[in-house]
Amino acid sequence: MAAVLAAVGVARASNWPTRPITMVVPFAAGGPTDVVGRILAARLGDILKEQVIVVNVGGAGGMTGAERVARAKPDGYEVLLGTVGTQAYSQTLYKKPLYSATKDFASVVLVAEQPLVLVVRKNFPARSLKEFAAYAKANAAKLSFGSGGAGSATHLGCVLLNSKLGIKVQHVPYRGSAPALQDLMAGRIDYLCDAVSTELSPIKGGNVKPIAMLTVRRSAVLADVPTATEQGFAVDANNWIGLFFPRGTSEAIIHHLRDATVAAMNTPALRARMETIGTDLVAADRTSSSYLQHYVASQIKKWATPIKESGVTVD
Repeated sequence: MAAVLAAVGVARASNWPTRPITMVVPFAAGGPTDVVGRILAARLGDILKEQVIVVNVGGAGGMTGAERVARAKPDGYEVLLGTVGTQAYSQTLYKKPLYSATKDFASVVLVAEQPLVLVVRKNFPARSLKEFAAYAKANAAKLSFGSGGAGSATHLGCVLLNSKLGIKVQHVPYRGSAPALQDLMAGRIDYLCDAVSTELSPIKGGNVKPIAMLTVRRSAVLADVPTATEQGFAVDANNWIGLFFPRGTSEAIIHHLRDATVAAMNTPALRARMETIGTDLVAADRTSSSYLQHYVASQIKKWATPIKESGVTVD
């Protein structure tokens, strides 16, 4: 019987896909996750010989879109572009998560990591993280920081930073990083902890001011921006991105998409495009489906402590 089922799975994969695939990006269009999704979807479409259509389903820090995939038919035609926010933060941050990140999804492949950078409005009176911390402590009551949504990487990155700096500042959640960035440039909020891919152009254009990379290494595209650790504050936060099918999807289809994704990641043009937006594709030894499965579990555990210590919860 097992051999028969395995043969059926292989047969299904050999016929898959026969129609367009929906890639659910659980955040607004124009944000850092969306940019990666659209670059990846275009190349996957070429490799799979079927269109991969990006659909943005925002809300609840990405959980609304992620839940849609978790509850979808496991036939390989709906896939989630999940993040550290949807698959790790959400499991502790929310009192009642809409799904189990470890039980309701089939891990496909870890794709990329996006380092976060602290950016402030261009007239913010600080040039270093030490100056930022001093000003924020003295003016916390009138400051605010934005994010791409409660529970997103942009939210928790700032939560971790605020905790390290010992400050409490009002959080203003948006439906994606793009509208948050617009308000930052307009001076309606004071700072963001956002992905380099989103902030690179505004930084280069002088529309926002970078203060610190929130990772252990500097970004190749922002080499002159020092890390928080270099400036005396140990902060390590980035937005990782991976593909997930609904639980119950056949192993053959999972492996088919995994192999197609790795092929896409190895495409020189795609790699070059990712580099220009400050996104790091993961190393080959981190691209197995089993690696992503274990990685999600470890990330849930890693972020549970700082989230609980911060006291931040979402109903």
